[in-house]
Amino acid sequence: MERVANITRDTKETQISLELNIDGEGNASVDTGIGFFNHMLEAFTKHGLFDMNCKCGGDIEVDGHHTVEDTGIVLGQAIKQALGDKTGIRRFGNFILPMDDALVLCAIDLCGRPYLSFDYTFKTPMIGEFDTELIKEFFQAISYSAMMNIHIKVLSGENGHHIAEAMFKAFAKALDEATTVDPRIQGVQSTKGTL
Repeated sequence: MERVANITRDTKETQISLELNIDGEGNASVDTGIGFFNHMLEAFTKHGLFDMNCKCGGDIEVDGHHTVEDTGIVLGQAIKQALGDKTGIRRFGNFILPMDDALVLCAIDLCGRPYLSFDYTFKTPMIGEFDTELIKEFFQAISYSAMMNIHIKVLSGENGHHIAEAMFKAFAKALDEATTVDPRIQGVQSTKGTL
């Protein structure tokens, strides 16, 4: 069964179309109008071995907030749709990712309950034309629209670019682990019988 999703979102602030294949090869076509954000989404796709096409037109002349948050909403919806009833998946995933000076932990649970623990405040307000406050907003949006727990903790690091990129890559690796189908799992990985 193909684990794919196609989501569109059309508001007065953003127009987004996103295709996601959980069982991809790491191929990305991303255009959000924000260079650093494109780079982060491409890193997420590559390191999670997902395939993703994402096109976003947003009111970036105001700022990047609506574009980044709404893309998180749509990506979360795509993850949820692609996984369906979550039969056979491992459910939990975690990864500690080094990137030069940065070391970032990400742990997730595809439990059907939203929760974000984001344990970091960026020292630099901007990376290129990207507002670093929006990284937390992005993961918050994914958590609520995908109905998943996400914990992100910076263990060490100084460079904001490295820390941000390690977050996106660690999230990708954790999500890849959590969405992996394990043939030993019958139904869903829960004593409740549902996720």
